[in-house]
Amino acid sequence: MIAIGSNHAGYNLKEEIKKYLDEKQIEYKDFGVGENEIIDYPEIAKKISKAVQTKECKTGILVSKTGLGMSIVANKFKGIKCVPCYDEYTAKYAKKYHNSNIIALGEDGLNISTAICILRMWLATEYEGERKDELNEIDEIEKENMK
Repeated sequence: MIAIGSNHAGYNLKEEIKKYLDEKQIEYKDFGVGENEIIDYPEIAKKISKAVQTKECKTGILVSKTGLGMSIVANKFKGIKCVPCYDEYTAKYAKKYHNSNIIALGEDGLNISTAICILRMWLATEYEGERKDELNEIDEIEKENMK
């Protein structure tokens, strides 16, 4: 199950991503926003991050104007590795090297086709496991600083 959500600035791209997920029969849960609904991005990022953190959903997709602010909020949650991605290369390595569990996309900087290619790459890529020492270091930093 994938958690998906956007603020008003990412609504249109979120809806196109949902069409893709429906087409591929990939299960998701939409955490908002609805059409013409205005909610600040931290609220949506918080909902998605909690859903992934509690394992209600396996992964998450955040969509806003740039994806940057949402990724900052998501990374405030213990166990969340959210990466803003702008192309297939960053999507591949977000998962392959860093085992990201949330991706952030920016509607203003991506056309629908590119966003779908990014998402497809991220979903298809497996964590290679070779960088466990580095990820363990990140986990230790998280334990030290997120109390």
